[in-house]
Amino acid sequence: MLRLFRSLLALFCLSAWSVTGAAAQEEPAFPITIKHALGTTVIAKKPERVATVAWANHEVPLALGVVPVGMAAANFGDDDGDGLLPWVAEKLTQLGANTPALFDEGDGIDFEAVAATRPDVILASYSGLSQSDYDTLSQIAPVVAYPSAPWSTSWRDMIRSNSTALGLAKEGDALIASIEAEIAEAVAKHPDLAGKSAMFVTHLDPSDLSIVNFYTANDTRVAFFEDLGLTSPRSVVEASKAGVFSGSASAERVDSFDDVDILVTYGTQKLVDAVSANPLLSRMPAVKHGAIVTLGRNPLGTAANPTPLSISYVLNDYLDLLSEAAKKAK
Repeated sequence: MLRLFRSLLALFCLSAWSVTGAAAQEEPAFPITIKHALGTTVIAKKPERVATVAWANHEVPLALGVVPVGMAAANFGDDDGDGLLPWVAEKLTQLGANTPALFDEGDGIDFEAVAATRPDVILASYSGLSQSDYDTLSQIAPVVAYPSAPWSTSWRDMIRSNSTALGLAKEGDALIASIEAEIAEAVAKHPDLAGKSAMFVTHLDPSDLSIVNFYTANDTRVAFFEDLGLTSPRSVVEASKAGVFSGSASAERVDSFDDVDILVTYGTQKLVDAVSANPLLSRMPAVKHGAIVTLGRNPLGTAANPTPLSISYVLNDYLDLLSEAAKKAK
């Protein structure tokens, strides 16, 4: 009952923010200064034209009712090829907005396309910007880069950094609270996940299963496991201490994975069959019991890397898959 009350309260708060916006609050003081891994950014006045680059940064302004003038086109999980993931398309429809300019980042950031949108600020708190990228973008407009390391910004910190740059820090906090309440309510329906360990394998080649590569807790996919009530096995915990985003181990060291309850990876039934038939990897508890979750190049596979809008869109489906695997784990 208490969890439900908190959820409703958080949703009410977010609704109030989305309806009244900054008009109901004191105007945030500009200039705003944001320190990040690539420097210090000063935003002189409240941005009106917002551009975003890299993965999912556009979801923060959209979630707060601000439509970017330009953003990166989706290049993974885009089923219909329109450059928009379904939760982004849905939000644009809700806001009655046209699709912003879409930047093709297949070969890196398209600086000319970004400049053409004449932005007041460029959001990139979840990205892999190089110093050179940052310096070039900064000639166009103030840039908000990642807080500490490339591709490691949590969904919460993405919201905090990007909302602060927009002068909407309080609205960003309300958004975080709303998402957290939604996650808590959904996870409560899957008590079988509590205490189970999960490993997110980056890639397994059915034709060569001699090496197991996996994400560490420094990657946002694994960090999301904690939100969902899951823990990390010893191998992931140890690799995470080194500050790296992935680890690897020879299949001959399969015993080091003997505390993996659930295995999550990208692949198909062909991969599951190959792993299950492998004399070494089949000894992993997760494989032995069939506690394997396979994700594809689709919206659900994309949203395993959580973002502000995707969490709500796929949360229940993802939890169902994990829960099904957890029930097989011993």
